[in-house]
Amino acid sequence: MPEFTYQDPFPSAKDETKYYKIPGSEQYVSVAQFEGKEILKVAPEALSVLANQAMKDVSFMLRPEHNEQVAKILRDPESSMNDRGVAMAFLRNAEIAANLELPICQDTGTATIIAKKGQQVWTGVKDEEYLSQGVFKTYTEENLRYSQTVALDMYQEKNTGTNLPAQIDIMATEGDCYKFLFMAKGGGSANKTMLYQETKALLTPEKLEKYLIENRLCGRRHLGRRLHEDSETGHGQGIGRIAHQRQRTWPGLPRYRPGGKTAGGGAKARHRRPIRRQIFRP
Repeated sequence: MPEFTYQDPFPSAKDETKYYKIPGSEQYVSVAQFEGKEILKVAPEALSVLANQAMKDVSFMLRPEHNEQVAKILRDPESSMNDRGVAMAFLRNAEIAANLELPICQDTGTATIIAKKGQQVWTGVKDEEYLSQGVFKTYTEENLRYSQTVALDMYQEKNTGTNLPAQIDIMATEGDCYKFLFMAKGGGSANKTMLYQETKALLTPEKLEKYLIENRLCGRRHLGRRLHEDSETGHGQGIGRIAHQRQRTWPGLPRYRPGGKTAGGGAKARHRRPIRRQIFRP
């Protein structure tokens, strides 16, 4: 009988994201004691302030690493004139959006918030409500389009006029950290999501590379590709993990899971992301 060993399915390397402190945010946090442990107390207003600023940044700003990646296309000797023209348009668009008047994309999307709340973090409220207040403030005060509709009955719907409701998923985890991922999901994300059903025979470096190229599933953009087997978790989780992959929330996945074990303690399991890194250039 195998010995039980729990393994995080996606053990990641150190987060190299560069964060900045929101001015005055220190007033919203304090530390208390409970059962001999420090508890991080977060004032509910902090959630609204954070969501407001984060959704504004998402709508108008791009990370320097992203712009630098696009700029590499201009220096790539293998880039075509069309490649360079599109890259230059992207960079000029980013420059205009950084003035905080016109957003990066006219489809300002569904406000999506994914959070991991440590057991030692206490807010005392329904966090989704205060996060939604921040989203509301961003979309009603900035030059952003409202994308959300609600059903009036089986056949009629109307725009909410606030871009609410937002998609908010909060997961419980250990520790005293409250981590957030903010995204604005445009309709194109769903329109471009496709399922290709193949057999395991495709999983060789040569066959997989040829298949992805022939089906135009490779490129320079942050595309998400997930290889899914029936023995793995459900397709719903698979789609969610593609979103995480595009946002690069799992940096430095190891080639093999630590200890060579699966989450249930079974045989050695290989992460497939390194194979894709070998095939696609950044």
